[in-house]
Amino acid sequence: MIDFQTRWRAFSRGFARRFALFPFASHFILLASLILGATAQTALDRARTSDPLPQDTGSAGLQLMLRRLSTTARLMHTTAHPDDEDGGMMTLESRGKGDTVLLLTLNRGEGGQNKVGSNLFDVLGVLRTLELTDSDRYYGVEQRFTRVADFGFSKNPDETFQKWGGHEAGLADIVRVIRTFRPDVLVSRFQGTDRDGHGNHQASGILTREAFRAAADPSKFPEQIKEGLLPWQAKKFYFDNVCPFRSNECAPENYTVRLSTGEKDPLLGMTYAQFAMEGLRHQLSQGAGGWSIDAGPHYSFYRLVDSVLPPTKDKDGHEKDFFDGIDTSLPGLAGRLGVDEAKVPYLRAELVKVQSAVDDAKKAANDPPQAATPLLQGLKTNTALIARVSGEKGLAEIEKRELLGHLRLKRAQFEEAINLALGFTLSVAVDAPVAATPEEAFMAVPGQVFGVAVRLRNPSDRPLAIRDVALDLPQGWRASATSAKVTSLAPGKELSAQFRVTVPENAEYTRPYWHRNDPETDGLNTVDDARYATLPFPPPPLQAHVTYSSDAIESQVRAVGTVSYKDSTGREQHRALAVAPPFSVSIDPIAQVIPVGQRENRVVKMQAQSGLSGSNTATVRLSAPSGWQVEPASQRITLGKVGEVKNSEFRVIPSAGREGRFQIKASLDFQGKTYSDGYTVVTRDDLDTFYYYQPAVQKVSVVDVKVPTNLKVGYIMGAGDDIPEVLRQVGLDVTLIPPEKIASEDLSRYGTIVLGIRAYDTQKDIVTNNKKLLDFVSAGGTLLVQYETDVGNFNSGSFTPYPATLSRGRVSVEEAPVEILAPQNRIFHFPNDITQHAFDGWVQERGLYFMEKWDDKFTPLLASHDPGENSLKGGLLVASYGKGMYIYTGYAFFRQLPAGVPGAVRLYVNLLSAGKESSR
Repeated sequence: MIDFQTRWRAFSRGFARRFALFPFASHFILLASLILGATAQTALDRARTSDPLPQDTGSAGLQLMLRRLSTTARLMHTTAHPDDEDGGMMTLESRGKGDTVLLLTLNRGEGGQNKVGSNLFDVLGVLRTLELTDSDRYYGVEQRFTRVADFGFSKNPDETFQKWGGHEAGLADIVRVIRTFRPDVLVSRFQGTDRDGHGNHQASGILTREAFRAAADPSKFPEQIKEGLLPWQAKKFYFDNVCPFRSNECAPENYTVRLSTGEKDPLLGMTYAQFAMEGLRHQLSQGAGGWSIDAGPHYSFYRLVDSVLPPTKDKDGHEKDFFDGIDTSLPGLAGRLGVDEAKVPYLRAELVKVQSAVDDAKKAANDPPQAATPLLQGLKTNTALIARVSGEKGLAEIEKRELLGHLRLKRAQFEEAINLALGFTLSVAVDAPVAATPEEAFMAVPGQVFGVAVRLRNPSDRPLAIRDVALDLPQGWRASATSAKVTSLAPGKELSAQFRVTVPENAEYTRPYWHRNDPETDGLNTVDDARYATLPFPPPPLQAHVTYSSDAIESQVRAVGTVSYKDSTGREQHRALAVAPPFSVSIDPIAQVIPVGQRENRVVKMQAQSGLSGSNTATVRLSAPSGWQVEPASQRITLGKVGEVKNSEFRVIPSAGREGRFQIKASLDFQGKTYSDGYTVVTRDDLDTFYYYQPAVQKVSVVDVKVPTNLKVGYIMGAGDDIPEVLRQVGLDVTLIPPEKIASEDLSRYGTIVLGIRAYDTQKDIVTNNKKLLDFVSAGGTLLVQYETDVGNFNSGSFTPYPATLSRGRVSVEEAPVEILAPQNRIFHFPNDITQHAFDGWVQERGLYFMEKWDDKFTPLLASHDPGENSLKGGLLVASYGKGMYIYTGYAFFRQLPAGVPGAVRLYVNLLSAGKESSR
């Protein structure tokens, strides 16, 4: 596995700010919020760690929470990928109006391009989940996902649904989220038409439209009803993309609602669109780090396309708001019962009392401690109302559940508002040293015992009665108090409680609850633990709460248990405690390409990291295909302390007489148990942390490939890819040339120079030294340029030796037909014969960012097209320039070579060998 953190350190220094960990609640609260129909957002927000956004603290944070307390509006927004979302709209609704908003992103973006690193597929999905949930903190929304995977670009929904196995998996998960979140309004980013572009976008719009009605039909996905979910009919359905992208002008007949996201909110200190952009900028792998938006008018436009309400449009066909026609006031909850309101005659009057308490708190919001008194009274009234409604016999189950869901949400919001008003901060710290790096931060292992300190500071002038200080732990975990019980907390004082926690031997590891057996081809994720289905990640295992009372009114504050470490700037940071296996096992490299017939030793490295204290001796071994030799058969290793890493080398002699796919597996035996998985810490200074697990398996592709002798290849990395390692594996002499060394490097040492993917997009030294690269070609060298994404800058930069125009043309179907246009060209014969079979077995896509026009001095070598489209010939162009050869390719070799696709390996070697000489 690539060293993820190292790749990010230099890039992320400008973003070296720390934000709060995910607001996950305990298992109990999580399940309760789902079953009872309450939004999980506020319940989960109660379990925050340190460092919320500044806008969510103090008087501003209190006033934002009071907006939430004033409304029962719930809005659900659907998109296809991370960064598709309308952040300005969600920020306006959530923070500006106080609506409870949920963002459902169908997939995690795992099939996309990584703009700042070489990690792809499922580890990229983990990263993008972290990025999106950090954006969500700015939007003020809760996040959900479905099982469908991003398998790469597709041009139509038919291909998307074919990869996803039809409509059912995605539709079932959208319906599940609707039935748990129970929104009033459903808002789709996409329409489900060609206007949406990407096939995933179109599929998102199609499925959301289907889900609007399906969620209310108990015959749809009846297994969910058996689980305890109830049908739910959202009242209105809108879609976006009705006007030109990013335009503030829209034909009146095209939209129903126009939302002013360019309005400045004094609590945020900027407009809703700007605040959303602050969040979006954390999606660096999408290239969003440099994005910005000016102050001034900005609008989002949406069209109402389905509704179960009487007409709500004015004479011009417009509405003022998504919730026109829906009473979202607190007393309006009584009205939602219709004629059954008569069965609870006290309800409306009690809800008016709750609303009055919120109104009184708003009047004192600029002096937060003064707002605590009405908030406590509101909490008392709301809590009593929950108890009373819970005992009602006359209401239908669906009515009672819906009403209680809202009331429980208000209770959680009241508690959060009270904590803000009183300035309470709760910390839950694991007793472990501050780690020097994120990778070394303390992780619990099964069977371990460790200490936890819970501290609550009371900066208010109110004495508190402490009812309970407790840890919220998964089933099987045990905690015992090691300090005296605290029953009161005076103003200006701090409560401190100590615990000893025992992790059970069968504790779950902190890992994704989903997986794909083959990330390169699978279009659906398998959910390994249905309890967490649709969540971004499983919740942290360690949380705590303090129950206190003021004026004899009971409330609560929560936090996640954390460990400490130093980030790349040396600042102390905190992240949620995680559980890891006693040993993490990995293999290096994780993929290997071996030429047919080669019997030379291959060194395979195995890495074992200990999570156990003390000195422990284990046995490590490799297993290889039948007929292959592994030396030595096993090795004994001793790991002396927690975090120690031991590297072991094995010599593998392949027996590879034919092309094929094979596996080499690493394992560690300790005290009768075998460990064969390893994890990678996925983090960045501006993000939270999670862990990507994969089996310690090396995928071996045996390829019938010939390589030229004495060819020296210089590889200049762009955004990052794994091609150089594959080239070395097949026997080529490859040197990595740092971009900043181009100016001083003697390029005449090389026969071929390769520019990595998106080189001109990401490396200014390549742009600066482009003339030197072309001079290298003119002197007799071969320059291979791989795809670029910044079409405008590439075209205006005139980086090619002859005029050529880059486009966004691509072939997304990996099985799309490929035509060899110049079969007699030397590239198709030296040193390997290239036939149509070279294009068998490609993964994810054929290529992207093809040239659309070029000078006659270029020769197109291949043509390909997606079904029903015209042939594209600009994916592989070659031109003689001076004494050398210039090549541009948009074909996706960056995916094919690491996947060990035989034909792609052979063709790429031929491209490297395209010069008049195989050595210089």
